[in-house]
Amino acid sequence: MADPLRWRLACELAAGDRRVRELVSAVGEPQNLVSYHLKQLRDAGLVTARRSNFDGRDTYYHLDLARCAEAWAGAALHPAATATPTPSATKVLFVCTGNSGRSPMAEALLRHRSGNRVAVASAGSHPKALHPDAVRAVAEYGAALAHEPTHLDVVRRGRFDLVISLCDRVREVLPSFPGRPRLIHWSLADPAAEGGFDAFRRTAAELDGRIRFLPVPLEV
Repeated sequence: MADPLRWRLACELAAGDRRVRELVSAVGEPQNLVSYHLKQLRDAGLVTARRSNFDGRDTYYHLDLARCAEAWAGAALHPAATATPTPSATKVLFVCTGNSGRSPMAEALLRHRSGNRVAVASAGSHPKALHPDAVRAVAEYGAALAHEPTHLDVVRRGRFDLVISLCDRVREVLPSFPGRPRLIHWSLADPAAEGGFDAFRRTAAELDGRIRFLPVPLEV
């Protein structure tokens, strides 16, 4: 993290998952140099990469804030890495394609973690029936999930502080929202496509870990 460009890349990734071309644009440096420093961060175990499920030629990079929080850099990279974060967002929307797994799981986990102090909703661009393994996976965290899949058009006029996309496909079709909420992207694989309860358990664990670093009031 001592390298200035590496630090800038980490700060960009602390705000959400990014593609290389987005990082190149954000830091104003050549792609080969950005790719080199991303490799250094990956080799250090601070950054992971996941192939886009929208365009397989793209790769999304994710900063492991939990690992960063173990070091001195954590608090500077993300305010939630401190012992006393400053909550700000109280209305959050999670979106994915089907609204049957990732986004309702995130909704249930955030509602549970915040003790219902956050008004949280979820929706999908092509909603389908709630997956039973999504219910089982979040139940292991003490979160209850009873959700009627909702189309993105139903919530697009609502006012939110944060709108968090959980899959690469839905990120490309997000509508504009009133009030200009902060947009965050988390590139998560579809557990239903992978198949099996273990895939849903891994998704729940990743969602719960990321939720801990949202700028929202959390109880646990």
